[in-house]
Amino acid sequence: MNRIDIIQTIGKRFLSHNIENDEFRYPKAFAEKNLDFKSVRVKGKDNRTFENLDIRFVDNSRQVAVLVETKRNFDEDKESESQLAAYMLYERVLTGFAIIGILANTEDDRIRVWRDSVDKENRLVEHYKIKSFEEYANIIKPKTINNKEKVIKSTYELNEKLHTYSIPEELRSQFVGTCLLALKNGLKYEGLTTSQIVSGIRDILRSKLSKDVKRDYKIGILDNKVLENQHVRDMPETDFSSLLKDIKEKILPFINDETSMGQDLLNLFFTTFNKYVGKKDKNQAFTPDHIVHFMCKVVGVNRNSRVLDPCCGSGAFLVRAMTEAIKDCQTNEEREEVYNNHIYGIEYEEMAFGLSTTNMLIHNDGNTNIVQGSCFERDSWIKDARIDCVLMNPPYNAQRNFCKKEYVKTWKKDNKGKEKKEDPSKGFHYVHHIANVVKKGKLAVLLPMQCAIGTDNEVQKFKELMLQEHHLDAVFSLPSDIFHPGASANACCMVFDLGVRHKDVKEGTFFGYYKDDGFRKKKNLGRIEKIDPNTGEGVWNKIEEMWLETYRERTIVPGLSAIHKVTYKDEWLCEAYMKTDYSSLTPNDFERSVRNYVAYCISSKSEIYDDEE
Repeated sequence: MNRIDIIQTIGKRFLSHNIENDEFRYPKAFAEKNLDFKSVRVKGKDNRTFENLDIRFVDNSRQVAVLVETKRNFDEDKESESQLAAYMLYERVLTGFAIIGILANTEDDRIRVWRDSVDKENRLVEHYKIKSFEEYANIIKPKTINNKEKVIKSTYELNEKLHTYSIPEELRSQFVGTCLLALKNGLKYEGLTTSQIVSGIRDILRSKLSKDVKRDYKIGILDNKVLENQHVRDMPETDFSSLLKDIKEKILPFINDETSMGQDLLNLFFTTFNKYVGKKDKNQAFTPDHIVHFMCKVVGVNRNSRVLDPCCGSGAFLVRAMTEAIKDCQTNEEREEVYNNHIYGIEYEEMAFGLSTTNMLIHNDGNTNIVQGSCFERDSWIKDARIDCVLMNPPYNAQRNFCKKEYVKTWKKDNKGKEKKEDPSKGFHYVHHIANVVKKGKLAVLLPMQCAIGTDNEVQKFKELMLQEHHLDAVFSLPSDIFHPGASANACCMVFDLGVRHKDVKEGTFFGYYKDDGFRKKKNLGRIEKIDPNTGEGVWNKIEEMWLETYRERTIVPGLSAIHKVTYKDEWLCEAYMKTDYSSLTPNDFERSVRNYVAYCISSKSEIYDDEE
């Protein structure tokens, strides 16, 4: 990579030089600050001094520096790493800034990247291509966890304001998503009438969907459901402007950037907002973004993955999978391939379909491969997409018209002789159908605990059918309040190796008792990530790392994990097989268990003990 390309990619506006050829001479910079350069000067072989850095980028406001030393071939220069280490030392003494150091070949475009210092521990081995200054700044000085709570708080306040302005609950997610997309793309609203604002939003939608073959259909949905909705059309321009101002000032600054943290906060905003407006329907289970992220890591989403969510709802799994795949890309060509050809979704309901489309567009999706309809009628489309990774959270109590028609015909009547109204498999027949269509790769699904226990005949039937064709790789027991606020279902995550018969795998299934994700309920804010008092950062990253390492290494930890060979007749839960970690038990644990048992006895109207005397 030549010098000009490096400067343009990282960002010319951050370029800092003090001598000709855009180089940076450290002795000169030290002298200007009355610092003694000789006290830190590093010499190489043959008394060679390291003084002039090839390219230096600095942001004084964020106190971040990116230092680039170019070589024709750094493998042939035995002192190249020592030279870069010297410049990073000088920079620390000169500014005290956080530093990214890069060795860049001009011969073959290879690079080596370090954070803070040139040593094995600080080598960023996953970096193969030059990135932007913004991306490096986010690596070296990520935004704090406080931004997450600010986004959640602003989301709650926005929902309350929408209620004040009489925007119906079922419209809010789509309305806010549409406004957010428009604002992200330069919507003007100050001093305009409501009809003028709506026209501006419509123009932006047409522009964003210009390459979509189903553009008119998708715009039609947003027009009919959102822009032409009476509540929106009749909203006074002062109220409309006030809402847009809140979104622009309180939410957009956190998410309107290309860094991974910006994408994370955008995902957090959408999943949180959907939970607030989904409280009427207790069957709506909006998966929190950190669990979506964990599931993406479990199945190994990368730039080559072809991902499907057959019940995509608002698109949480799709946008997270896209974010993870884009993180793994090193070139614009790879990114465009992911945007256009690697993320697929199916959604039955029209409103949710419009929301997932908007959500993907906000995340810079180049060609939204989301279709409306039943996943049971899209077999050919799924096969043509060559899917090798499935992420899903099917409806647990789907009504008859949402289920597979052939399966509905087999439903037995209830005890009163009436036709059953809801899916007796609790969503498991969705999983079985999609697994048999995709036939390869990984499938991770959230299902209610009833599916893991499997004492019901219908559930047990699908457990047996799944194991005939696929391998149960892992099951994770998740926090009981994982969907709060919103649905109250208690869920687990099942992971299958598709196309590998369960009986042919000698290893047992991994079970994780992953009940503590470091999140706690907070009034009016839902589940909030706890803060480590020693670091000031959220605790989830370390917990997720521990969960993943335990799973990947298949480590048996008392109270946390177990490995057991199971059949369709067995319970698929860690609770049934793990050993108790007695060293961690406290009197409070005993008291809590007794209270829970007494509460259970009272609620079930059973006796706490038998009085035989």
